[in-house]
Amino acid sequence: MKVLLINGSPKANGNTFLALKEMEKVFLEEGIEVKYLHVGNQLLSGCVACGACRKTGKCAFNDVVNDAAALLEECDGMVVGSPVYYASANGTLTAFLDRLFYSSRYDKTMKVGAAIACARRGGLSATFDQLNKYFTISGMPVASSRYWNSVHGGAPGEAAQDLEGMLVMRTLARNMSFLMKSIALGREKYGLPEKEQGVYTNFIR
Repeated sequence: MKVLLINGSPKANGNTFLALKEMEKVFLEEGIEVKYLHVGNQLLSGCVACGACRKTGKCAFNDVVNDAAALLEECDGMVVGSPVYYASANGTLTAFLDRLFYSSRYDKTMKVGAAIACARRGGLSATFDQLNKYFTISGMPVASSRYWNSVHGGAPGEAAQDLEGMLVMRTLARNMSFLMKSIALGREKYGLPEKEQGVYTNFIR
C-alpha cells in the first residue's frame, strides 16, 4: 500500500514537515510505502477555468500538479499538510489543490484523505476544515485522530515540543493505516459502492 504526503509549507524542513515525518514513522511500521511531494515552495498559478482538463484529463499547466495527479492515482491515501496563514491554508497549496482535484478526472472514491495544520497559535481548525473539503467532494473517506489534526510551533523545529500534537499525528497515521487496509479488504470482497448518473443543477433552475 502507498500513501502520498504533501508538504504545503514553503519551508522544506519546518514544522509542517516535522508533523508529516511523525506520521511517516507509523506508516513505515505499518508496512505502507510513503511518497513525499513538497509543493509549498513552488510558483504555482491557480485554476484559470480554461476547461482543457475536460478533454485531456490533466491540467493545461504542465507542472507539479500533473506529477501529483499521477502519484495520487497509484496511492491508497493522501495527507495534506499546511502552515496557517490568516486562518487558512497556504495560498500556494490552495492553488495546487484546486487544480489537482479539478483536473485529475480519475475516480478517487475510497482513497483515504487526511489534513494536518501547523500554526504558532490560532487558525488551525479553520485550515483543517478548509482542507478536508477537497476529500469530501471526491468520495474520499476522511481519517481522524484523537483530536483535530494540528500541531503548534512558531520557529522551525518547535513543533517537536508539542507532545500532544505529535501524539495526534501518530494516532492519525495509525487510524489512517487501518482505514486504508480495511477499505482494501472491502474492495476485494464487495467492490466499490455503486454510483448513480451525475445530476448537475444550480440555484436558478
